[in-house]
Amino acid sequence: MLALGYAPSILPGGSALSNHPRSISGFVVCGARGPRPRFPRVWKTRKRIGTISKSQKLVECIKELSNVKEEVYGALDSFIAWELEFPLIVVKKALKRLETEKEWKRIIQVIKWMFSKGQGKTMGSYYTLLNALAEDGRLEEVEELWMKIFSENLESLPRVFFVKMISIYYNKGMHEKMFEVFADMEELGVRPDVSIVRMLGDVFQKLGMLDKYDKLKNKYPPPTWEYRYIKGKRVRIRVNQLQGSNVEARTSSENME
Repeated sequence: MLALGYAPSILPGGSALSNHPRSISGFVVCGARGPRPRFPRVWKTRKRIGTISKSQKLVECIKELSNVKEEVYGALDSFIAWELEFPLIVVKKALKRLETEKEWKRIIQVIKWMFSKGQGKTMGSYYTLLNALAEDGRLEEVEELWMKIFSENLESLPRVFFVKMISIYYNKGMHEKMFEVFADMEELGVRPDVSIVRMLGDVFQKLGMLDKYDKLKNKYPPPTWEYRYIKGKRVRIRVNQLQGSNVEARTSSENME
């Protein structure tokens, strides 16, 4: 039987061309032309901007603007115009930076803009917004937001929200509101911490309600142990040791002065 086939082409030097290209150390070797270099793709950028620098640019973008809602929202929309996904981490870091600088109005605007996009509706964001509204003196908006959070998360609301609302009413001198929030805590089974017991005890003493003050102290005695995080580890420390260290720190600071 006869077999028909194509003979390999012969170069003038006598060498035969291979049918398939060879790969040598990242280069594609063609049949007679040598290695062809691989160039980087056009759509892949080598320079990447981190989330910290992006958050700093976001703060600088809105910091010098006026308090007009449309102007701030337009600047934020133009900042994320070329993002494929909503930059939630960048916005969170920008909020933390604005919080350290005590830019409460900007925090309120950024969080409300983020909520309008349907992003970042977490307990941390709601707490930051509640704190910013309280620091900015918007008590009506604070109560409205508190009622919304309380009604939607009735059995899973963290204790820090109760502490924040009681401290707001304590600073404003709204004692009846304090008692209402504390009654909601007891009804839901949320145990108050030391700060809540201290603020309620001060109000009971000011109003002359000594019987309620005694009941409060008997029901919620001061704890003997507290947990602190030291170098990332949870450590149990006696309260007496903490009070002694605080007194020593105060006396040393007074001596330095």
